[in-house]
Formats: sequence, structure tokens, C-alpha cells
Amino acid sequence: MSIIIVFQSKHGSTEKAAWELQKRIDQDIYIHDLSKNKKINLHKADMVILGASIHAGKIQKRMRTLMETKKDQLLEKPLALYLCCMETGEKAREQFENNFPQPLREHAVATGLFGGAFDFTKMNFFEKSIVKKVAGVSESVSNFDENAIEKFSQTINAVLKGQPTD
Repeated sequence: MSIIIVFQSKHGSTEKAAWELQKRIDQDIYIHDLSKNKKINLHKADMVILGASIHAGKIQKRMRTLMETKKDQLLEKPLALYLCCMETGEKAREQFENNFPQPLREHAVATGLFGGAFDFTKMNFFEKSIVKKVAGVSESVSNFDENAIEKFSQTINAVLKGQPTD
């Protein structure tokens, strides 16, 4: 089975998650960064994993466009979805549900909320100002969730082996 992880990352958390998943999933995985290349062919993939991050309550436009234009292809094969964001609990779940279309969420064999980071070394002045004002954070901070990535990977591995998942 061929698996592709398609992600879009602004400051690196979603990309970091993609590489962590590649290490933990028992299959060859191709990683595609939408930030660098918006053209993608999903036909050859047997499974697709989509990863996005939240900025001002929304995921990036290229990921939204991909989900809109390739929806039928995404619904034809196993799909998994993950989100990187600084919110936790119900607020993170709400952001996930508001940003991934319902048909894709319902079709997904695995979903994950992987936390995120405010990395001030990768932000411009405007971004730092917004984070300071809105989140009340004045230095780099991370809540990247390795346990959530591990659980997501275990679910994908179980699906690949034809085993039941929770």
C-alpha cells in the first residue's frame, strides 16, 4: 500500500508531525508539502493523510482548496486527518470540525489533534504582535503532543494490518 502525507505548515509543527508519522507508520510514505508545491496527484496513493495547522481560526487556503477540489478522490480511499493547533480540549476539537469538511471527517479512519507551537524565531514582527495580544504569549512555547501522534500512528498501523480500531 502506498501512503501519501499531504500537509501545509506555516511555522513547522505540521511538517514536524508529518516526519514523525513517517517514522512511526509501518509503510513507505511519501511526504508532500503544499507550501512548496500545490500540484498533487492522489491517484497513485492507496491512503492519504492530510495535515494542517490553524492560523486565526482557519487552516491554510491551499489545504482548503485541495479538500474542495479533490474531495471525490479523497472519499475513494482510506483517509486520515490531523490538525496542529495551540488550543486544547473542546476548543481544539471545534477547530478541527470547523476546518475539515464533514464528509471527510466521517470518512476518516483516523483523526488527530497534535498540539502545536508558537515559535517566535520563525515569526515576523506582525505575527509576534498578534500572538502576544491574542494568546498572551511573549516567547516561544510548544504543546506538541507526541502521545497523540503515537496513538494516531498505531491506528493507521492497525488499519494497514486489517485489525479493528477503537
